[in-house]
Amino acid sequence: MHTIEPFYNWLDKYSAAEDPRSPLFGAENNLLQYTNTIYGYYIHPQWDDIESETLFLKILYADYEAGFAIIEFIGEWNDALHNDIMHLKRNIIDPLVNEDIYRFIIIGENVFNFHGSDDSYYEEWFEDIEDGWIAALGFQEFVVSEMKNYNIDYYINYGGTLDDIPWRTFTPQRLYALVNGMIQKRLGP
Repeated sequence: MHTIEPFYNWLDKYSAAEDPRSPLFGAENNLLQYTNTIYGYYIHPQWDDIESETLFLKILYADYEAGFAIIEFIGEWNDALHNDIMHLKRNIIDPLVNEDIYRFIIIGENVFNFHGSDDSYYEEWFEDIEDGWIAALGFQEFVVSEMKNYNIDYYINYGGTLDDIPWRTFTPQRLYALVNGMIQKRLGP
């Protein structure tokens, strides 16, 4: 796990640690020392801590004028034991929503498991972004299947054409435009 890095090709466009509106403003990542672990396995130091034992992330891009953020995850999304959705909601999502972010692209290629609980934080997130959406890209099928068991699919859009997006080949703005178009088609007139 220590070799899996967050996507870094957009660093010249955005850094959450340098963004005063970001909940991760001022975060420091020591590239010389591995300190964070998931179940005893070190992870790359570029991943940011959200006060969860099992889930880490990187805000890859935020555009406050357009109202969207792109967030990549690593680890085990464990709501049952570690209430990861609460940590995510309170430490990352709430501050972003307060900065007028209401459309979220979440990337889960490196989410290796999901353990659900109730859906109240997902419902709250969904209600907080009344005219927005949450789109999930790249989550593994067994993770999506488990999320569906807890009705998370009521709040997060995933599957279908969203899984076919080679997101690393796009600029953040182009990825947002593509995903937004797909979500608008799903939502209908």
